[in-house]
Amino acid sequence: MLIKQFEQGRTFMAKLNQNSDLLEELNKICIDENITAGTINLIGAISSLKLGFYDQVTKQYIYTTYAYDEPMEIVSCTGNISLKDGKPFCHIHLIAADKKGKCIGGHLVQGTSVFAGEVCIQELLGEDLNRQPDKETGLTLWTE
Repeated sequence: MLIKQFEQGRTFMAKLNQNSDLLEELNKICIDENITAGTINLIGAISSLKLGFYDQVTKQYIYTTYAYDEPMEIVSCTGNISLKDGKPFCHIHLIAADKKGKCIGGHLVQGTSVFAGEVCIQELLGEDLNRQPDKETGLTLWTE
């Protein structure tokens, strides 16, 4: 188990640009503001959605079955910020609902288009939290 203690740093509230890529927009905020560790909470709506699912057997993400080209409401969107390859990296999970209330969730990847979004980012101050490839899982996880 890896445990690190952090102090609260700056808090950012941002309105996201319409038609922007959701993941790219979040990463851009963190890079521009030099946020290297933190938490993210987001509400809003999207005009298209692309999620990934990690297959634990093959150790690969599946993207093809989790793409929706329709307006959806973000029901829940949360994540964290750490360093990957020396740059701020947002790891985000999202649940969205269609117009009938049917929900789908997963790992946010590039390709989700923002209709309207408001994000709260809580910066955390302390030791660097770096991601490295993990041999057991095949994922890029936090390391010492």
